[in-house]
Amino acid sequence: MSQHFLLSAAARTLSLKEIYRGGEDKAYAMFRKLRWPQTDGEAVCPRCGCIDSYEISTRRKFKCKGCHHQFSVTSGTIFASRKMAFTDMLAAICITVNAAKGVSMLQLSRDIDCQYKTAFVLSHKLREALAAESKGRTLDGEVEVDGAYFGGHIRPANNAENRVDRRKAEHQTGTRRVVVAFRQRKGRTLPFVVRSEAEGVELAMQHVSRMAVMHADEASHWDRLHDGWQVGRINHSEAYSTPESCTNQVESYFSRLRRMVSGQHHHVSPRYLHQYAAQAAWMEDHRRMPNGELVHAVLALAMAHPVSRAWKGYWQRQT
Repeated sequence: MSQHFLLSAAARTLSLKEIYRGGEDKAYAMFRKLRWPQTDGEAVCPRCGCIDSYEISTRRKFKCKGCHHQFSVTSGTIFASRKMAFTDMLAAICITVNAAKGVSMLQLSRDIDCQYKTAFVLSHKLREALAAESKGRTLDGEVEVDGAYFGGHIRPANNAENRVDRRKAEHQTGTRRVVVAFRQRKGRTLPFVVRSEAEGVELAMQHVSRMAVMHADEASHWDRLHDGWQVGRINHSEAYSTPESCTNQVESYFSRLRRMVSGQHHHVSPRYLHQYAAQAAWMEDHRRMPNGELVHAVLALAMAHPVSRAWKGYWQRQT
């Protein structure tokens, strides 16, 4: 019997021990190479694009010879204005990709010895960078679509006479959302957070090629898909898979996301559910890559992503 890839040594190509053993200089060199891959880590001015600069080694900064602008390796990226050491940021990324179903911000803050607020913002910045990789992508080939409800749990009253019918609209909390996901077989997963699963039809028109073959369950709102696509349907009350159609791969994504939300984070605000959904999609799509390659991929996405308008100065805006 062959060994599963994730259980093999090939899946473990980077560890926290290796990161901290390499030290700050080695981590800094990795940040430089992934920020400026075209010049093999040689600084490029983010303002004028000049490749000639002075290195201020005492402060890990550069001064452009052309426009005299001072910048660092993280200037203009999602890590702009960072105070955390490069080894700690690299370790945080390693911990994040090693956790197949996510890691709570409280646990991350304990692992790298930082404040909860720091771990919270850092984690969301990484999720924003991961989501950017598939932004604007159009899926083709065979695409599965489904929706799943998240949040909105209503705790029942202690005494039976005080309990209400939690299914009724007047007793809802207003925090329940639907994650509609499109999963391309042997391809990418695109998740969207909406209020109704029926909104998935409009999303399909925007993000799925009309040449694709769609697979959906027997929910009536998916009937509209037949007007634009070749569609395979599966009735889950009779079977979960048939030779003609199934939605098992998109259900696998929802399985990961549910365990991430309920098992690791316990509560996710509907305001930020889209970022957790994007992280679960990225992890699902890259699940057969060695963890060292995953760390490099996440860091490369973060260094290519501009300053986050949502997360820069987040806690200052909350006070």
